[in-house]
Amino acid sequence: MADITRRLGWRHLRGAPTAHIRHHRGGKLLHDGPGLSFWFRALTAALSEVPVDDRELAMTFHARTSDFQDVTVQSTVTYRISDPALAAARLDFSVDPDTGAWRGTPLEQLGTLLTETAQQHALDVLARTPLSAALVDGVSAVRERVAAGLAAEPRLPATGIEVVAVRVVALRPEPEVERALRTPAREQIQQEADRATYERRAVAVERERTIAENELASQIELARREEQLVDQRGTNARREAEEHAAADAVRAGAEAARSLKLAEAEAARSVQLARAEAEGVREVGEAKAQAQEAWLRVHADVDVATLHALTGTRLAENLPHIDSVTISPDVLTGLLARLGTPRDPA
Repeated sequence: MADITRRLGWRHLRGAPTAHIRHHRGGKLLHDGPGLSFWFRALTAALSEVPVDDRELAMTFHARTSDFQDVTVQSTVTYRISDPALAAARLDFSVDPDTGAWRGTPLEQLGTLLTETAQQHALDVLARTPLSAALVDGVSAVRERVAAGLAAEPRLPATGIEVVAVRVVALRPEPEVERALRTPAREQIQQEADRATYERRAVAVERERTIAENELASQIELARREEQLVDQRGTNARREAEEHAAADAVRAGAEAARSLKLAEAEAARSVQLARAEAEGVREVGEAKAQAQEAWLRVHADVDVATLHALTGTRLAENLPHIDSVTISPDVLTGLLARLGTPRDPA
């Protein structure tokens, strides 16, 4: 909308760079172009403002496919007014000289023209397409058909309109049909998810089995190595025992030899001692025999009475202590008789 200010019966218009201003007075074109700024009188001026920027027109309309299913088409058309003079001649872009607002609704008329033209081509292509194909390839088909139809529409160039781009945002069926169509896809997706879950579980089980087999193999290898270690320890212990036994045998042999030498030396010493003792005994015996012989020679010339007295004396020496001795008369008589009897000189 143009910016218009009042000054003492005059009006000043200041347009935007994207707005094409046309100023007529008395049927003559005084100002024509975008972004103009000028003074004018409201009673004699005829003003029009045509936007020349790119504009977006959102469209939503219903259509029916070849299998009698209703669908909703959401699209957007980008357009611009390439010929402002022609557009101002075909559509009412005049503005109020006091407020700068459009007196009519030119953009709504232009939007209706574009919407009906695009809807006509979209309905034409969807009417020959089944719902399944429309949901798969309908967006691109509708976009190409609408773009081609708008480019070939003669009313648009005649109005100074240029279509920049056509976009089809969505093509949706009725909610009940959409839910029905989603069910198989959801079931398939669920099946794929279940299959992926089962495969993941199978992979996990396989990995667990592999891990268990690896652990079992590790345990078997560990047991085998422990068995080898035990065998090696037994071999080492047996070898050590053999070495100890050999050392003990050598030590025992040495000790036996030493003991034998000691025994031989002890035996030789015992023999010598025994010989010495025997020699001593013999010598003592000979001395005793010689003493006895001498003793006998000494007593051989002694009379019997003296021998008897000596015998009594020796007997008295060897007997225990006697406090008193009783001699009977018979013994005393015999002794006295023997003492009184003279010995035979022979």
